Amino acid sequence: MTTLLDMTPPAAAPHIAPTHAAAHANPEPRPSAHLKLWRPSRVFITKAARDSDVAARARRVGAELGAEIIELKGNAVRGLKGESERETYRRAKTSIAIVNAPPSALRFQPIPPSADFRLDLARGCPAHCQYCYLAGSLSGPPITRAYANLDEIFAAVPNFIGQGKITSASETRAHEGTTFEASCYTDPLGIEHLTGGLERAITWFGQQSEAGLRFTTKYARVDDLLGLPHNGRTRVRFSVNAEDITRRFEGGTAKLADRLAAMGRMARAGYPVGLTIAPIMPIENWQAGYGALIRDAGIALPEDADVTVELITHRFTPGSREVLLSWYPGTSLEMDPAVRSEKRNKFGGRKFVYRREMMREMKAWFTDTIARELPNGAVLYWT
Repeated sequence: MTTLLDMTPPAAAPHIAPTHAAAHANPEPRPSAHLKLWRPSRVFITKAARDSDVAARARRVGAELGAEIIELKGNAVRGLKGESERETYRRAKTSIAIVNAPPSALRFQPIPPSADFRLDLARGCPAHCQYCYLAGSLSGPPITRAYANLDEIFAAVPNFIGQGKITSASETRAHEGTTFEASCYTDPLGIEHLTGGLERAITWFGQQSEAGLRFTTKYARVDDLLGLPHNGRTRVRFSVNAEDITRRFEGGTAKLADRLAAMGRMARAGYPVGLTIAPIMPIENWQAGYGALIRDAGIALPEDADVTVELITHRFTPGSREVLLSWYPGTSLEMDPAVRSEKRNKFGGRKFVYRREMMREMKAWFTDTIARELPNGAVLYWT
């Protein structure tokens, strides 16, 4: 019997979009021979989700990966609390729970500047990024909760068509339709082998003419997505950074070279793709590090790729700083309010960003470099 652990990556599926000679000007990049799979220690199955396809897959794959499968009598996930914050973090980060999305998750919220609305397939992430944007945003231990009631989630989409403020209201991006962001609170590709949620979402959105799916990932195992009937309705963005930042601060993620190779493969399979360069940091020799990143991205992509670029600088809140320092007490990540500018939102919340002069310098440099090295890359925003 063949299992997930025995499978070797299949050959790339035929392209869905028409190909052109220019698309083969750059050789197709290949990922490392063995891409890491996240191996949770525990898979919790809640009562409400136990009969779902997502739960069935999580049971099977989790068992193949050596995880303990825990069938809960109710819907509350317990047993994650440790004797210390670090122990609680470790237990949560090595677990996944299969749950039903609550009713609030079916009332999609705006998510500018990325997309018109959030569409959560899960909440929580298996990676260990020391700048994690989820720190302070999600309550309780940072366990990944994957949603099983996907049909209910997709059924809510038509209620929001044409009501967004990003692509829905844009003349230049109207062809994307109303866009739905699937990676606001998770990395869906990082858990795809356990859930199959992305495959379901990509296939569903491939049948829509007025809606589009978007997700961002730091992972690279895309083989199972290449041949799906996406029909260009899903934009796959790869979250990338300078090599030095990737190695120092992005634990548990795919290598940068593998992410770029995966982006090239997705583009060759007809997907619109994107670079999410985040979080941008003015580390020593930052121009050289980011210059190499942008050049390598251009090399990985076919010349006719439909590629967007999103530029997001590093920022933190007092709450996220406190949580991150408890998770990663030895981090060398700069989170010093004294060297930042403080910004407040209309609700009184505070965040610390780089000072105006540095922001201007970095924005100008990235704009010029992308125009030169990645001329078909459409910059969507800088923040």
